[in-house]
Amino acid sequence: MTNPNNATISLMHRVRFVDGHGLTIPTFRLLKDDGQLYAGASAPDIGKEQALAMYHSMVATRLLDERMLAAQRQGRISFYLQSLGEEAQAVASAAALAPQDMIMAQYREQGALLHRGFTLEQFMNQLFSNERDLGKGRQMPVHYGSRELNVMTISSPLATQIPQATGFAYGQRLAGEEAVTLCYFGEGAASEGDFHAGVNMAAVLKTPVIFFCRNNGYAISTPASEQFVGDGIASRAVGYGIRTLRVDGADALAVYEATLQARQLMLKEPQPVLIEAMSYRLGAHSSSDDPSGYRSKAEEERWRKRDPIGRYRRWLQHQGWLSEDEDRRQQDALRRHILEAMKQAEQVPKPPLDSLIEDVYAEPPAHLQRQLKQLKASANKRGGAQ
Repeated sequence: MTNPNNATISLMHRVRFVDGHGLTIPTFRLLKDDGQLYAGASAPDIGKEQALAMYHSMVATRLLDERMLAAQRQGRISFYLQSLGEEAQAVASAAALAPQDMIMAQYREQGALLHRGFTLEQFMNQLFSNERDLGKGRQMPVHYGSRELNVMTISSPLATQIPQATGFAYGQRLAGEEAVTLCYFGEGAASEGDFHAGVNMAAVLKTPVIFFCRNNGYAISTPASEQFVGDGIASRAVGYGIRTLRVDGADALAVYEATLQARQLMLKEPQPVLIEAMSYRLGAHSSSDDPSGYRSKAEEERWRKRDPIGRYRRWLQHQGWLSEDEDRRQQDALRRHILEAMKQAEQVPKPPLDSLIEDVYAEPPAHLQRQLKQLKASANKRGGAQ
């Protein structure tokens, strides 16, 4: 029996409230911390080449993060944001997509871009806001984007990408494309109104969008326990009538399989899916944050033992696909490549000031031209670039 609002109605004759924990959502996991599969678990259909490519992207992300946080501390860039402890979820989910699928990221998905083919040189050009930056130096660091790789440019305001992803996926559906959209966000962003509007709209319009929530326990300094009382973010998707899955975000194989199956489901029947990846942010929220003010070192150490890269590395070694010597050589080569790319990007000139008023109007209006002239005069007085 249904009512006019499409809600299923079952009858009862005594008052019985359903509380916020009336639904128990399990966590999908394949790998144990020692890199072995759980009893009864099966590894996804992934070959050696793909598996090693995922590992390379995860390691490259961590080494890039280490180098660039140090660069920020040295005053060489203004800001940085690491994905320490969350590399598996970004890389493995992106690896399960096809090149034509759109990615809309929040700001901790360096690994997804790396795996898509965003080069270390392109990362550095954006971080240093030089004239080779695809965004022409108009964004603060870590706001990447690539039209060529189908990665929408990141914006700072939380959750704006969620309704945008719904709209873009709706366009994919109308065009009959064999493609989906994957939208990343954190559990803190799920407290924004855009989350509820975007997810509900996707449910109603049946758009092929994967809402990928990184639940890392903290919205900057606010723990999840102070953000909401319900069972995480996955339970909210059920409330909106869409399929959902909770996955261990530190298990690269589980994240890959979850995303792959979500994509296959959408290609058969367009509909949204929400994946909640349970993880932990091992580093600070950003280079402007000090986590010692809101969590303990003991807590961090407990999660460090569940490091996603170490777990996945052990699985690769069990397969005979990676040796310690090979791993060490590759990491040394990556460190050299990252350092060289940084040094080169540092020497590239900044974009010309004229580019500030390009790309919006066919002919920049008079007030922008007037402001640009004033800016040039001010820069000239200070010996700045033109």
